[in-house]
Amino acid sequence: MTISKKVKVKIKGFLVVVSLFLVVSAIGQDAYISVKAEKGDGVYSLLRKQGVDPYETFDDFIALNSENLRDSIHLYEGRTYFLPTPDSISSIEKVKEEAPILVNSVSYPLFGEAYSDVVIKNTRLKGAVYYLISGHGGPDPGAMTKYGETYISEDEYAYDLTLRLARELMAQSATVYVIIQDKDDGIRDERILEMDRDEVAFPDKVIPLNQTARLRQRVDIVNELHKKHSGQFQRLIVTHVDSRSKGQNIDVFFYHHAKSKNGKKLAESIHETFKLKYKKYQPNRTYTGTFQDRTSLYLVKKTHPAMTFIEIGNIRNKKDQKRILEPDNRQALAKWISEGVIKDFESGEIGPIR
Repeated sequence: MTISKKVKVKIKGFLVVVSLFLVVSAIGQDAYISVKAEKGDGVYSLLRKQGVDPYETFDDFIALNSENLRDSIHLYEGRTYFLPTPDSISSIEKVKEEAPILVNSVSYPLFGEAYSDVVIKNTRLKGAVYYLISGHGGPDPGAMTKYGETYISEDEYAYDLTLRLARELMAQSATVYVIIQDKDDGIRDERILEMDRDEVAFPDKVIPLNQTARLRQRVDIVNELHKKHSGQFQRLIVTHVDSRSKGQNIDVFFYHHAKSKNGKKLAESIHETFKLKYKKYQPNRTYTGTFQDRTSLYLVKKTHPAMTFIEIGNIRNKKDQKRILEPDNRQALAKWISEGVIKDFESGEIGPIR
């Protein structure tokens, strides 16, 4: 599998544990403790409150509680969850060692120390190539607003979501190029993401201050890589955070090139995934996000791969800020987008450039 020259492929033994019943049965009744999720708890905050390192135990927590999680990563308020302990982790590791299923793991340092190892879960996206661009970066922070006493910026949250999406796609055996990169940040689990200006464009190009030059640079990078992977299934996903009036709450919405059949299908596949997720998890709320053509956008107009341009919310609106600032929500967004991407690939075609 080719991800990029910077990725080192290692073989490790893992068991993809998908059943809480099987795991708990293997562990036994005395090897774990339980805790009730309170209002506002996410997986990371719950583990931290119990004095458990979330970075070391996150995957084990998910394995222990997979049948009791909303959309694979969210807790239900008031429900009881099993907490990883040394005994339970040891038992899980024993199950893993005895399991006949071995899968690859890749190390991708750009994700940061806590997330650099990516377990390859399956080959559903094998052969597909994805270019991921997070909006703004370098000298341009994008949309900004004051949250409490701190300023937050579009580029940091779009970048964190993009890294999470890249990790999800790699786990499905896709080849992924992260076009805007910050070697220092990685995936972050804080609500307030500190602003900086040290992002570069793949592989290590300085991002221009001039907007047109900045966009042209990204177009040139993607189009050159597109030529390199000629004949393969290729898609581009651009992620932004919108800025509107504080009172305007918006859903996630998607743009595509007016003449791109494949771009429209990609946008529609992700859009349909979001509609289904909202219907399942927020049945009393109407999802108003749309997908539509917007060829006037520079990246939409000039890039060669079929693409979708995603706006994930209004950075100035309090309700949208919850979607953007909460790390569990950013992870859910990445997972939902990845599910739409898989749907597009499995029902798709390589097709012409557009």
